[in-house]
Amino acid sequence: MRMLGLSVTLAISIAAATSAFSQSAAPPLDPAWKAPEVIEFIGLKKGDKVAEVVAGRLTASLAQAVGPSGKVYALETAEVVKRHPEALEHMKALASQSPNVIVSDDPVASPLPAGLDAVFIRQNYHDLYDKFMGPADVPAFNKAVFAALKPGGVYVVLDHAAAAGSGISATETLHRIDPARVKSDVLAAGFKLDGESSIFANKDDDHTKNVFDPSVRGHTDQFLFRFKKPK
Repeated sequence: MRMLGLSVTLAISIAAATSAFSQSAAPPLDPAWKAPEVIEFIGLKKGDKVAEVVAGRLTASLAQAVGPSGKVYALETAEVVKRHPEALEHMKALASQSPNVIVSDDPVASPLPAGLDAVFIRQNYHDLYDKFMGPADVPAFNKAVFAALKPGGVYVVLDHAAAAGSGISATETLHRIDPARVKSDVLAAGFKLDGESSIFANKDDDHTKNVFDPSVRGHTDQFLFRFKKPK
């Protein structure tokens, strides 16, 4: 995982969050991120509690979506902060402007806050399998997400697609993961697949390039899944 341009990204996020509660909808931070579409897909409403694992580009939009009566738990994880301490500082700056954003840097294996309506992980699920994350115990992580959600709560995963059948072989090298592997992982934790979106799909991406390759960066084929905890 890389966080190139993080300072600029979160500076924009902070600016958006500062005026968030005086607006009817959060402005898109960058049209390519499709924040309104992602928020709609997650299904957030005012007063909801959402955890964002490896918080960043959409944190301000999540904060706007749940409103002052909701909560956004911005989880940076100790493993990420060890590599990118600036991520934690930027999140703290955002939280200083948005009182409904709660920042933490606990290890990835730590329990999530209880009673959540949603958990969102954007382009970082594949990192759970990488060395700098331990690698994480992914089955345990997904079970922790399941336990933290209310019945009927959703777990939303957005990530870069690897070639079909490749499993987790490209997580460290290309920063991609086979969508089928994500489904298998999450369903094994007790979730039901509740929705898929093709808003980030790109048929011209052949899945063989690193996501930071200039020829595909910002235009990778990405999948967006929503899983639901049964009521």
